[in-house]
Amino acid sequence: MDPEVFAAAYWSRRPLLTSAAELGQDFSDLLTLADVDDLLSVRGLRTPFLRIAKDGAVVDPKRFTGSGGAGAEVADQVSSDSVLRLFSEGSTVVLQGLHRLWPPLIAFADALAADLGHPTQVNAYITPPSSRGFSPHYDVHDVFVLQVAGEKHWTIHEPVLTDPLRTQPWGDRADAVAERAAQTPVVDAVLRPGDALYLPRGYLHSAVALGEISAHLTIGVHNVTRWGAVESALDLVRTLATDDPALRASLPLGVDLSAPGTTADDVAAVLAGLHAALDRVDPAAVADRLRSRTWAQVRPEPVAPLAQSAAAAALTADTVLRLRPRLRVQLRDAVGDEVVLVTGRQHRTFPAAQRPALAGLLAAGELKVGDLPGLPADEQHELARRLVVESVAVVPDARAVHHGGDERGTGA
Repeated sequence: MDPEVFAAAYWSRRPLLTSAAELGQDFSDLLTLADVDDLLSVRGLRTPFLRIAKDGAVVDPKRFTGSGGAGAEVADQVSSDSVLRLFSEGSTVVLQGLHRLWPPLIAFADALAADLGHPTQVNAYITPPSSRGFSPHYDVHDVFVLQVAGEKHWTIHEPVLTDPLRTQPWGDRADAVAERAAQTPVVDAVLRPGDALYLPRGYLHSAVALGEISAHLTIGVHNVTRWGAVESALDLVRTLATDDPALRASLPLGVDLSAPGTTADDVAAVLAGLHAALDRVDPAAVADRLRSRTWAQVRPEPVAPLAQSAAAAALTADTVLRLRPRLRVQLRDAVGDEVVLVTGRQHRTFPAAQRPALAGLLAAGELKVGDLPGLPADEQHELARRLVVESVAVVPDARAVHHGGDERGTGA
């Protein structure tokens, strides 16, 4: 589907079911059942990366975790034999945080977040035949469901609360959810491998696996909302309000808070002070705080610490320097003799003379050290080394050079 059509007709509005035939591909490059077995058996997985549920209830982690054995006595490592037993008894396996754990999904989630402008996360749900993992509920974030194996019958109902916030979970409205789930669904369909389903936050959903093991990925979209801007504005109001001596004043000695109207004048003074503080809030500061909170949730491409450290120590004029992939970055105008490079919540200051070099790298995305504009050779190397060590830029071929083309690990 055309992204503009999706944005106008579906985003945050209504569900969308897309078949594998329409997409023209499956999702086997992201995760397979063999990959799931690999994660559960030999990767040393720990909680909370694994959750297990049965009949709508979460299973106590102590039932499927334990020590990893000699030299790995961490007590919450996943026990593959326990998982096998629980899965065979009808429990659903939930792999959480795969956007931090499984390389294909790390890249996929980060690229999707860049396209959407909203942070993402990835969980996988693996359900035994003819089993339901969770009872009807809603999420407080949008989701994309990607069916990777088997078949699953999905039932979708209209929201009981439109655009719920993180502070408004479905459990607080359990009775209304159960009542709505008994009504006629808006989507009643079987997802097969390669099918995709989009659900705006708030839509009720539940799913039942059919005649074989079923697995799907849930891409959670952590929506950047107007409420996020509200929270950012209130944070700034709170900061500004502390500068008002009238708002810091104590109530009278012997005040009786149980007497009606005792604090009426004080409350009125507080509200007047907060209104005054709100009038002083800079909209640009609110937007910047919202940006900072959002960028901090989005992970740029991981770096290879050893290889990049070696590369930083061996820079030459011909070394290629690349802006770290998927890094959200902003170069701000010079103030005095410094410029500020913003990445996530971090603000890095650089000499104003280095602004042309920083701007050139950000514009091109990739430059040789000797091509960083506006600097003599020694300052080019100094800036390049700092950018690599602070993970703003990377040397693209550092891993191959440092490891000699062989990245296999060996025991000592």
